[in-house]
Amino acid sequence: MIQGLDPKKIPAHVAIIMDGNGRWAKARHLPRIMGHREGMKSVRAVVEAARKVGVKVLTLYAFSKENWQRPKEEVSFLMKLLSEYLQKEVDELHEKDVQIRAIGEIELLPRQVLELLDKAIKKTKNNQGLILNLALSYGGRAEIARAARLIAEACLKGDLKPQEIDEELFGRFLYTADLPDPDLLIRTSGEKRISNFLLYQCAYTEFYFTPTLWPDFREKEFIEALKDYQARERRFGKISEQVHE
Repeated sequence: MIQGLDPKKIPAHVAIIMDGNGRWAKARHLPRIMGHREGMKSVRAVVEAARKVGVKVLTLYAFSKENWQRPKEEVSFLMKLLSEYLQKEVDELHEKDVQIRAIGEIELLPRQVLELLDKAIKKTKNNQGLILNLALSYGGRAEIARAARLIAEACLKGDLKPQEIDEELFGRFLYTADLPDPDLLIRTSGEKRISNFLLYQCAYTEFYFTPTLWPDFREKEFIEALKDYQARERRFGKISEQVHE
């Protein structure tokens, strides 16, 4: 275990909003796409760091539903990068017992990307190590609306009664139904918002905002975020004395 980290307080689920690729490139007078390419190195570094310290689930906000509105050239490049990642990294991830998953409206992805993603998910589905959960074409409000729609359909079919709907049941209709809620959400680049990411799941998530741009966020920065998390007291509505009983 890395010095300064308490192995008993490792967050089970870490979610990351990977922000700042464009600003990283602009500061170096490079095209935005170069920031995205450099950001892929951070993805590799953070996935490995999470696996090494014992994080169970790592959810990366790779492409939001709103990102489809970006210039076509940038969207095309991001899809190309995603394809490259799935082609080049899946074998090593599989060897390291990483299970790949995806959440979001993935049916909107280009066919080639969708095929590579499906292949990666199937290849790694039985792995028992880190779950790498890629949020692709994802929006938190859309996920909640989808869950409400599915519940309404179940009620109309007679499979559910309205009075049976509670928070626990609602959660079973989310993309993350079988995953724990995030313990820690990290956002890079200095922005302090969650940008429609895991809105339902983040009710009691600890937030960590860092000015570090995503292409500069590697193992060292990830460990600092975990240390900050471990210094906090999580009360979930209770008072401090109850937590320490």
